[in-house]
Amino acid sequence: MTLATAPAATPAFAEQLRTAQDLFIRRWGEMGQTWGINRTMAEIHALLYINGLPLCTDDVMERLNISRGNASMSLRALCDWGIIRRLHKRGERREYFESLSDVWEMFSIIAAERKRREMDPVLETIRQCQQMLDESSLGKSAAKHESVQLTRQRLQGMEEFMEVTNKIFQQFIGNAKSGLTRVVKVLLKAF
Repeated sequence: MTLATAPAATPAFAEQLRTAQDLFIRRWGEMGQTWGINRTMAEIHALLYINGLPLCTDDVMERLNISRGNASMSLRALCDWGIIRRLHKRGERREYFESLSDVWEMFSIIAAERKRREMDPVLETIRQCQQMLDESSLGKSAAKHESVQLTRQRLQGMEEFMEVTNKIFQQFIGNAKSGLTRVVKVLLKAF
């Protein structure tokens, strides 16, 4: 049943439910925006997640009061990320969309995508910068210059940090649920 075909008489709790859902959707959109994700895209994801039922593009447009183009582009991007799925209902021409329900699965997909888009290019840039400043590129005397050595040292420190972070990420995200369990156990031992 779509939002458009919902029964006219609504239960007494429906208004409070919608208010709670709308609050979650708005906050998720704000959080997504601070992470550099399109606000509408984050709100659509929140709607699909919190609603728990497959919705068509028209349902999304109506609930969030957004244009068809904005809804279509955001739904396509969320499908590309792998955190929502496209569904086809037998006898229906419209496409429906649903969010993954497992929070850990969503988290691991989002984190992996963010790593691929953000951390991997920075790590590659660090390595390029190091090559630009090595002895074979600069020559022996220039490579020994204090400012070059300091820059190389800083780049090396950042590369090591990012590699360690990457290893932790791989352990944690490889299997998010068991990864969390391992992290919690380590943290509890530390306390």
